[in-house]
Amino acid sequence: MPPYQPRNAFRRATFLYSRFLDVLVVLTVAILIIPVSLQIFARFTELLPRYIWTEEAARFLLVWMVMIGAMIGVREGSHFVVDLFPSLTGRKKAALDLISGLFMLIFGFIFLWYGIEFTEFALYRISELAEWPLWLIHMAWPIAGFSWLLFTGEHMWDSLQVLRGRG
Repeated sequence: MPPYQPRNAFRRATFLYSRFLDVLVVLTVAILIIPVSLQIFARFTELLPRYIWTEEAARFLLVWMVMIGAMIGVREGSHFVVDLFPSLTGRKKAALDLISGLFMLIFGFIFLWYGIEFTEFALYRISELAEWPLWLIHMAWPIAGFSWLLFTGEHMWDSLQVLRGRG
C-alpha cells in the first residue's frame, strides 16, 4: 500500500501536524519513564537521593501526554465518540457527524478561549518545587483547543462533502 498522500496543502499541513503529535506523545511517554523511575528507585533503595523535581516533572509530562493523546484521538476520530447508531452510513452518518462535530467545535473553542486566559494567569508564576514556569503546562489547553478545532473542522468538511454528494 502506498503511503498516504494528502490532496491539498491544508491536508498536508494537518497530516504533518498529526505526525508531529504522534512523535511528541511517544517522546513524552519515553521521557516520563525517567522521573517516575527515579522516584521508584529512590523510594525503595538507598542508591539514589530523593530528588524533589521528579514529582513535578512527572506531573507536567502526564498532563502533556494526556492532552496530546486527546489531540491525536480527535484527529483519528477515536476520541469523544459514542457510536449510538452503528448501522448508519452515507448521508445520514454524515449529518450525525456534523451535529457531533458542532459540539466538538464548541468544546474546542472553550478550551482555546479559556485556555488562553488560563495560560495568561500562569505567565508569571512558577511551580513550587522545581520552580519551572507554569505557563509551560497551562499552554497545553489552548493548544489542545486549537488542534480540536482544526481536526474537527477537517472531519466536518468531509461530512459536508458527503452530504453534497461529492464524498
